Amino acid sequence: MLIGEVARRSGVSARMLRHYESLGLVHPSGRTGSGYREYSEEDIRRIFHIESLRALGLSLREVKRALDDADFTPATLVDDLIRRTRERIAAETELLTRLRRIHAADPAGWEDALQVVTLLQALGSKSADARQRAALASASSAFPGSSASSGDEVPVPVEALVEAALGESDPNVAGTLRWALARSGDGAPALLAEGIGSPVAAVRERAVRCLAVMPGGEAAGHLRDALAHPDPVVRGHAALAIGTRGDTDAVPALVDLLEEGRNDTDAADTLSVLASDTATADRIAHRLVERLARSTTRAPARGRLTQALAGIPGTRASQALAELSHDADRAVALTATYLLHLREAR
Repeated sequence: MLIGEVARRSGVSARMLRHYESLGLVHPSGRTGSGYREYSEEDIRRIFHIESLRALGLSLREVKRALDDADFTPATLVDDLIRRTRERIAAETELLTRLRRIHAADPAGWEDALQVVTLLQALGSKSADARQRAALASASSAFPGSSASSGDEVPVPVEALVEAALGESDPNVAGTLRWALARSGDGAPALLAEGIGSPVAAVRERAVRCLAVMPGGEAAGHLRDALAHPDPVVRGHAALAIGTRGDTDAVPALVDLLEEGRNDTDAADTLSVLASDTATADRIAHRLVERLARSTTRAPARGRLTQALAGIPGTRASQALAELSHDADRAVALTATYLLHLREAR
């Protein structure tokens, strides 16, 4: 079979077939009397094998080795192909994400587009200083009315800010990113709520801390949902956030913080703010007394719970302190007695 017919049957151009021959990939079985190449059925099968291996991503050198080396085993090469393919997909996915974010910024021209690219690259920099500057620029562009804004910054896409905030370990940069997100408008609360569902504890904490400083009912709703989260750190940050906004649903989780000794001072302060009316004050005092009465509540926790009663007004808290002044735990009894005297002196 002559080269033209082989090209038609295989879909490989005559020029490529000659290239394969020059590399030693395929050898025509013979020549016609006029010197034209002749290919056998075995040659054609080899050409199809070459094309199949190329379709898997093998280089021509790897194809030759696979076909000519009798000791060749494909497993290692296939593993390498899988690795290279995953790396290529990851790179293409990253590029697609970047392009989508540039599109979301709706740049008016190439200067704006390049500004977004620069900020996105800086947010992903290994340098904390570079990330900090990018976060400040992001905050300014997200809040055009700020004094740092020149009025012509292109807003950084919310998705990029959320991704940066959820992955940021430096506390200063993280604080600036939370500030930027709080001014970023719609879209951020829902994305941060997805972060609360992350399997990574650090990501969950960053997500709830970002939501805690965001204004609006949507963020508050996600924080209220987070009160039922199995992660106690998430519950604690959510409780402090909505408690300071006057939401009494935070009371049980705030009492948990007191018992656990995590952010206990903030939890006690928030409970005292929530105890603004008699009914709520009595309910908080009752919750504290219940926790004090548990046999599993340890001595340090009982001390913190007793101290928290000092910030709760009303007769129920006063009665609780009077009873605790006779507690078997001397430290609790002394604390309750002292707090009771302070209340009576007011």
